[in-house]
Amino acid sequence: MLGKTAASLFWMARYLERSENNARLIDAGFRIALTRSQTAAAEWKSVLVTAGVDRAFVATHGDYSSARVVDFLLRDPANPSSIASVIKQARDNARTARTALTREVWEAVNTNWMTLTALLKRPVRDDDLPDVLTAIRQQSAQVRGAMNGTMLRNDGFNFSLLGTFLERADNTARILDVKYYLLLPSVAHIGSSIDNVQWETILRSVSAHRAYRWLYGAEISALKIAEFLILYRQLPRSLAFCCERMEDNLAQLERGYGAETEAGRMARALCNERLSSPIQAIFDGGLHEYVTAFLRANAALARQIEHDYRFVE
Repeated sequence: MLGKTAASLFWMARYLERSENNARLIDAGFRIALTRSQTAAAEWKSVLVTAGVDRAFVATHGDYSSARVVDFLLRDPANPSSIASVIKQARDNARTARTALTREVWEAVNTNWMTLTALLKRPVRDDDLPDVLTAIRQQSAQVRGAMNGTMLRNDGFNFSLLGTFLERADNTARILDVKYYLLLPSVAHIGSSIDNVQWETILRSVSAHRAYRWLYGAEISALKIAEFLILYRQLPRSLAFCCERMEDNLAQLERGYGAETEAGRMARALCNERLSSPIQAIFDGGLHEYVTAFLRANAALARQIEHDYRFVE
């Protein structure tokens, strides 16, 4: 496969995943803003920091009001990571790789773009926000379903999944870091009701609240939630799940091309070195330090994939 086509599939998947992740972040921020108005500004700031756009927001806006933050994340053309921007970039990349996609996948991506462009044409009112965020998640799920149901399990499919799981792992790690360590007012609150609310927000941000309850019951424990989101291999948004899928996709590419790659070695190291320690050891060494190191390793893996497979931006 040509490097340009592989890159387009890789980035198409990353942008689609990013749109869904941002919708989940907005939803979590909106829930907190409704129920805890006294901390709403801090919550919206944490959403922007998690999305990596806080500096861009502050440069053009004066305060963290709900309406301004939501509009910036959903549709502001000055924000290249807004949902309106990334769905357009996803569609542009899909069009570039059109011959590598099935008709069903192309139509799902194109419908995603048309539907969300229409929904985001004007500022979204608070009353309409839950329905808009649901539509964003549903459109993303339809693309994912079309890919899983119609695409050959070839190199194009593997590049698409690599983009998905790289983006998803980055998002889960950022949520863990930002929601807990930047938003928590003080270490004195660890274990308090404030701490518990923030951990529940983390679970809702990755749509894992009910799954956590099934597994652990009603107990809200920082240690257990971190273990769930980092090491639990059956959770589709955990770091362990994402890393295993990236390792598997790269291994399939190596077999298909008949050569081992540095990216494959790095993925295996990421799984073996970063995800083999028990959660208590991770906490003892510092969760912030652990997540920061994971984010660096994940970003380095993304760059190495682009290098090994000669991606052309």
